[in-house]
Amino acid sequence: MSTVQNIVLVHGGFVDGSGWQGVHRILTREGFNVTIVQNPTESLAGDVAATHQVIEAQEGPVVLVGHSYGGVVVTEAGRHNQVAALVYIAAFAADKGESVGSLIADPPPGAPVPPILPPQNGYLFLDREKFAESFAADLDPEDAKFLADSQVPWGLDALNGAVSEASWHTRPSWYLVATDDKMIPPPAQRVMAERAGATVTEAAGSHAIYVSQPEAVAELIKQAATAGS
Repeated sequence: MSTVQNIVLVHGGFVDGSGWQGVHRILTREGFNVTIVQNPTESLAGDVAATHQVIEAQEGPVVLVGHSYGGVVVTEAGRHNQVAALVYIAAFAADKGESVGSLIADPPPGAPVPPILPPQNGYLFLDREKFAESFAADLDPEDAKFLADSQVPWGLDALNGAVSEASWHTRPSWYLVATDDKMIPPPAQRVMAERAGATVTEAAGSHAIYVSQPEAVAELIKQAATAGS
């Protein structure tokens, strides 16, 4: 069976695409063509446009991968005719009419609440002092501090951007549940994955599992690339 060779990685809110470096290194060494979308995270529409630009620069089919809010981006962008498969990494697998804002509006009792600060001029940040514990508890403390100190402003138009049609209804999908996630509760991840009909894998890791567990992430992407062909 042939394998989809083009992998497109989409980061989530508060961070940029550099966190994908470990995954990129593994996949490129195995011969995949890997491209990272530096989505601005100002609005869902803008991030979908940035993702489409990268998809259209590839020759042939693409496996589209999203982390966290990037899951909403790939859900919307994944209807592009070059997208063969979707991979969600501790991500929001939204359905039609849903946004990150709507999905986190009513957290279950006892679930950890992400330390999102009040908006500043239409943008959101995480509390730098609580960033490591909530987002990156399994990273080296210096690496977690760097992520906290290099946060990318996350726009309210991105948080509240609603999916028009969910691509997982028409594309095969895979989902990696981060079992130690304190940003998106693992039970919520499992519910979204099941609803999407995704092939599910679980691994011990924080919300930053795409940084801390690149081997597990790359393995799931390879499964999608093989099956998606």
